[in-house]
Amino acid sequence: MPGIGPKSASRLTYFLWRGDGQQPRDLAQALVELKEHTRLCEVCFNITEESPCPVCREPTRNTGLICVVEEPLDVLAIERTREFKGRYHVLHGALSPVEGVGPEDLKVRELIARVKAEPVKEVILATNVSLEGEATAMYIQKQIAPLGLKVTRLARGLPVGGDLEYADETTLARALEGRSEM
Repeated sequence: MPGIGPKSASRLTYFLWRGDGQQPRDLAQALVELKEHTRLCEVCFNITEESPCPVCREPTRNTGLICVVEEPLDVLAIERTREFKGRYHVLHGALSPVEGVGPEDLKVRELIARVKAEPVKEVILATNVSLEGEATAMYIQKQIAPLGLKVTRLARGLPVGGDLEYADETTLARALEGRSEM
């Protein structure tokens, strides 16, 4: 499983083996229920128990603002800030010709249909700052540009608590480009 190395897997196995006989059964049942009771939201493609998801159903959300992310965990990260009041669109990956991932493997077609059908004014591209994330953002921007919508990208720069001397050139350059008035 992602994020679980051999040592962690061994510890978990030993923990389940040493515990009472009910713990492995409870875990197995929880995994079965997870698979049976979760699905993708029919609007934004986030993982949810009911579709549309709670974010898409929330009437106070700004329907004219869509934040495009690569994975469902990105939605959680942005929601933790409590700053974003729009809606989301989850691509479920990023373009990667090396790995054979093209636009047809992502939820790009659904995004284009959505921005044509809904009263969207701005699309925020919040893909990762990687070669794949940048390629995905550029591809989506080219698809949306003819529609006349505002397309923006998350600002990038220095992390809070970071030292300038340890920042790479690209990060420093983007921090300079994205500077704001005090």
